[in-house]
Amino acid sequence: MSNLLKTALVTGAAQGIGKSIALQLAKDGYQVAITDLPFQKEKALETVKLIEKIGSNSIFIPTDSSKRDQVFQAVDTTFNKLGGFNTIINNAGIAQISPIVDIQPDELSKISDINIGGTIWGIQAAVKKFEELNQPGKIINAGSIASHQGFGVLGLYSASKFAVRAITQAAAKELASRQITVNAYCPGIVLTPMWDLIDAKMGEYTGVPKGETLKKYIEGIALGRGEEPQDVANLVSFLASEKANYITGQSYLVDGGLVYN
Repeated sequence: MSNLLKTALVTGAAQGIGKSIALQLAKDGYQVAITDLPFQKEKALETVKLIEKIGSNSIFIPTDSSKRDQVFQAVDTTFNKLGGFNTIINNAGIAQISPIVDIQPDELSKISDINIGGTIWGIQAAVKKFEELNQPGKIINAGSIASHQGFGVLGLYSASKFAVRAITQAAAKELASRQITVNAYCPGIVLTPMWDLIDAKMGEYTGVPKGETLKKYIEGIALGRGEEPQDVANLVSFLASEKANYITGQSYLVDGGLVYN
């Protein structure tokens, strides 16, 4: 299979934002490998089938993004099975809802290992493969509105996403001479299972009924609606395209007008 075929790896793509990104990249002409945790296999294989219906090759690689060796293996498998590797989307991540005064050591370790570690391991694995292939490449990381503003009861999550923004900037500076660009997408209130969890947990801390936290945040969005995963996928589509070849080190808000820089 020719390496001229554009090939992307999207982590955490069994559902939600990652799934939409994978489907959009397939529409853009990419072969797409996706990863997720083993227990998400059924959903992941459904995503693979949808990608194949679009007309692109796709595989599912069970992967824990917090494990460095597994991320490197996922990149190798992407190339070995699909015959190319041009772009990585470090999308896998988790949210944690807890006041700063209640944070426990295991919570800090878990979110750091996945949100920060997973991003770093994805960058390292992608760069290693780009250099083996002697080619440029694109690295696109999952930031958040919480990469730009800290949110109450989401202190750990905000810290991890601020870190992703910093890593994106540092990696962009380090890798520019190798023709590797590094950018991030920063979603807002996306109507996915993650935000259902955030809504429920924040309601427990603030004493408001389920749905009220989500409603409050949506009321603050200038464009007047919650975000759909496709809104994020549209930005990633641009960042992965040749149109973004002169862009690096940026973390773009895609939130309908909620947080402003």
